[in-house]
Amino acid sequence: MRNLEGKAILVCGGATGIGAATVRRLSAEGASVGIGDFNIAGAEALAAELQVAGGKVLAWEYDQAEETSINQLVASVQAHFGRLDGLFANVADLQTVLVDGDILSNDSAVWERTLRVNLLGTVQLVRAVLPAMLEQGGGAIVLTSSDAAIAGEPERPAYAASKAGINSLCRHIASKWGQQGIRCNVVSPGFVLTEQLDANMDQKMKDWMLKGARSTRHGAPQDIAGAVAFLLSDDGEWVNGQAWRVNGGVSFGN
Repeated sequence: MRNLEGKAILVCGGATGIGAATVRRLSAEGASVGIGDFNIAGAEALAAELQVAGGKVLAWEYDQAEETSINQLVASVQAHFGRLDGLFANVADLQTVLVDGDILSNDSAVWERTLRVNLLGTVQLVRAVLPAMLEQGGGAIVLTSSDAAIAGEPERPAYAASKAGINSLCRHIASKWGQQGIRCNVVSPGFVLTEQLDANMDQKMKDWMLKGARSTRHGAPQDIAGAVAFLLSDDGEWVNGQAWRVNGGVSFGN
């Protein structure tokens, strides 16, 4: 990967799963990485593991639902590393998804919590990192979306709306600040078999999920991490405003 060495990158939602795999990949490529997560125990354990291996990784606790917490996180990371070259915003409230039925069954609290964390929290993260990136002449931002944003599912309307907002936010950022050196792209993961899912999902369900793919296997967190690392690196410097479906060919985009 070209020119990730020495970059300072903040990974929000980096304690487990896709976020943790991305932290590992970025650290292996030579980046200094700040992990922001509500799960501070998991984030600190990952940072300690990578520090032993020689990585420059530190963890900070923050709450994606609180603007003050977001601003404090970004300020702390910038103060520690002296700069901020990249952001991977990988946070969503997955507990709310479990009760996200339809627009008749959802109450306002489901919508408010989903949009507050998934969309408005991401907006506030980007607002916090942009000034320093613009001042230093550029930076790269990657946001996590979902095919739910475009699929038109019979359930999860709040989640789908929040992710459609993420796609729109990405295009806005690229259009507004692309000529000032800011790149913003989206990764839209397919079914990723994390360690937790692998341990808790029976083989019949795994086999059923694989039938919809154009691939020989399920996705792994490392698959998404590789795409994110490319988009944050200088190898991806001519990719801007795009939504990449990293999903084993489950769905296609025009």
